[in-house]
Amino acid sequence: MSSTEALVQARDLVKHFPTTRGIVFRRKIGAVRAVDGVSFEVRRGETLGIVGETGCGKSTTAKLLMRLLDATAGEIIFEGQDITRAKGAQLKAIRREVQMIFQDPYSSLNPRKTIGSIIGEPFAIHGLERDRDQRKRTVQGLMEMVGLNPEHYNRYPHEFSGGQRQRIGVARALALKPRLLIADEPVSALDVSIQAQVLNLLRDLQRSFGLTLVFIAHDLSVVRHMCDRVAVMYLGKIVEIGPAEALYDFPRHPYTGALLSAVPAVDPTRRGLQRPVLSGDVPSPANPPGACRFHTRCPKAQELCSTQEPLLREQDSGTRVACHFPLTHEELPTIGVRSAG
Repeated sequence: MSSTEALVQARDLVKHFPTTRGIVFRRKIGAVRAVDGVSFEVRRGETLGIVGETGCGKSTTAKLLMRLLDATAGEIIFEGQDITRAKGAQLKAIRREVQMIFQDPYSSLNPRKTIGSIIGEPFAIHGLERDRDQRKRTVQGLMEMVGLNPEHYNRYPHEFSGGQRQRIGVARALALKPRLLIADEPVSALDVSIQAQVLNLLRDLQRSFGLTLVFIAHDLSVVRHMCDRVAVMYLGKIVEIGPAEALYDFPRHPYTGALLSAVPAVDPTRRGLQRPVLSGDVPSPANPPGACRFHTRCPKAQELCSTQEPLLREQDSGTRVACHFPLTHEELPTIGVRSAG
């Protein structure tokens, strides 16, 4: 893909967290392989969803893109520029272009600051809107845009509900008009009745600002509603990636199929279908299985899966899949997933 089509690219991205032993003389004894060779691109103006079980590396990937964490290896290319090792003024400039909405609207806001100060802080950090009155008008405009009452400018976070706090986080993220917005499970901590409001707000703002969005979630129905393309992660690796409709209609990786079959069926014709039960627990990222990391739980695993790591390959469904024995149309009814055919 050319640099004109992709806003950001991750190339063989790796993040290992060392594990140590000892109190005074700490000795490295291993590493947690949170992200282990992930490659993908985010095209301008699209929404890329990243899904997977808890602990698969979704949030770590988001923090790497934000440069909140330094990569162990690999590259992050933003607007054709390698930002993997950016520091100082270069990193500060990048932070204007890449912003994040955090998962927990309660811990991501400073309880000692007013809402006006929280939303206006990006302007202070980057030396923008120096006139105090103008900054207040700009912040109140952002508050109104995300559905908050501008008159609540001087209130504190504890005076707002969870949904309102997340709107404050959205306003703060949009203050600098970034090119890339990373939403790390932005509705998982909210009541179901509030989730739809925040999701619709994000979609409206994406159209208004022309945003490129990375949307991280574990709720597959939310991802289908929000995303143009979807990447499925398992134990630090992407096992399937492609257009959302293609992936939902014809999942090729057994893990993707198992995830989709676990979604409660609304269609009565799908009720009662046999659903797979994955054997065993998710292996530890500190000691992942060799070759295909899913082979210890996969109902289709064969000897090849434990000796040779599968690479992402293009499938006739339109997705790329890292599997030696991808699902077929005939196998879809047994996992409760609607066939594209």
